[in-house]
Amino acid sequence: MKSIKVGLLGIGTVGSGTFNVLKRNQQEIAARAGRAIEITMVADLDTERAKLLTNGEVAVINDAKLVVDNPEIDIVIELIGGYGIAKELVLRAIANGKHVVTANKALIATHGNEIFKAAQEKGVIVAFEAAVAGGIPIIKALREGLTANSIQWIAGIINGTTNFILSEMRDKGLDFDVVLKEAQRLGYAEADPTFDIEGVDAAHKLTIMASIAFGIPVQFNKAHVEGITKLQATDIRYAEQLGYRIKLLGITKRTTGGIELRVHPTLIPSKRLIANVEGAMNAVLVRGDAVGDTLYYGKGAGSEPTASAVIADLVDITRLATADPEHRVPHLAFQPNAMADTPILPMAEITTSYYLRMHVADQPGVLADVTRILADSSISIDAMLQKEPAANETRTDIIMLTHQTQEKNVEAAIAKIEALTTVVGSVTKIRLEELG
Repeated sequence: MKSIKVGLLGIGTVGSGTFNVLKRNQQEIAARAGRAIEITMVADLDTERAKLLTNGEVAVINDAKLVVDNPEIDIVIELIGGYGIAKELVLRAIANGKHVVTANKALIATHGNEIFKAAQEKGVIVAFEAAVAGGIPIIKALREGLTANSIQWIAGIINGTTNFILSEMRDKGLDFDVVLKEAQRLGYAEADPTFDIEGVDAAHKLTIMASIAFGIPVQFNKAHVEGITKLQATDIRYAEQLGYRIKLLGITKRTTGGIELRVHPTLIPSKRLIANVEGAMNAVLVRGDAVGDTLYYGKGAGSEPTASAVIADLVDITRLATADPEHRVPHLAFQPNAMADTPILPMAEITTSYYLRMHVADQPGVLADVTRILADSSISIDAMLQKEPAANETRTDIIMLTHQTQEKNVEAAIAKIEALTTVVGSVTKIRLEELG
């Protein structure tokens, strides 16, 4: 059969990995896809570098529009990133009747509804397995493997940079700023790591998974997003003493009131498998009503791991390109006319447990004042750790773990606790999930 012609937009880390893996495993990939798949055009601003990476074997140009407009190209791989030109090129490729593969989680999380609508109208496929968790096939698992289930919740370590930083902080007892610089030196963190350390990257990925799991439109603008920049080594140490580890989790849950969509540092019992995911690795825990808990683990980034997902999408499109569009797996798992309008819950209405740390004066009555405020806010205490003050110190830390309560109750209680003259500075609050 005639081979599938592919145009590659951007040959950076993932693009070069895609080119190399596709070439190295071309016979096996063709045997699985039913026909050969070959990259015949590459667009990149640095054409000289692109020619070196492709060994002069394909056409290299610096104008991506020439790729998406080329009638010989069947599938366009978008690996440029960002929201601007990438969106324009993807929509242009769709308008030209071309299938699209992308690893651009920001684009799908913010403009996915528009892109999928355009693809549906044109009868083409937009595949995005590589946009979430790199080489872990979590999109296919949610969209196809778990299709018999009503998904209850998803909790994921879906950013390798932050997981590496938190692992190092725990192992070495170092503060965030110190570990971030080391992560940048080792290449685990970008020169500008804002999207990673502030939780935005994880929120993009979580938004996509939530849409597939619950049949709702992508709504990144409604996600609650917190990063790890304010975490202190002392909190990681206290969490360990209480039997927990702190991870940056993306959490989405189905509740009677709506859908939870939140990214934030989270205490997890250290006995849970996901709590022991270390370094730059990713893991996603999914609970379905029929299957129970399933865990997906692997490399969430990198040249060839992400290329693995890109090429899997190429193979899927090659297999499905001739199928009736109405019989293909929908982009977000649910048929477009069956998407739900279930609301995203505001953070104030989220119910979970909490870790609270207070730096207080070491004097009688302080603990009684704090517990009275918590009780008045309908917050009960599950566990407590009170540290003895160091020699010649007049202040100490009180750490409490609460039972489940609403976020708004905790916020109201913290405001009253911080107003006590015996409490020094701000109360540290970290959410806690048992995940079991």
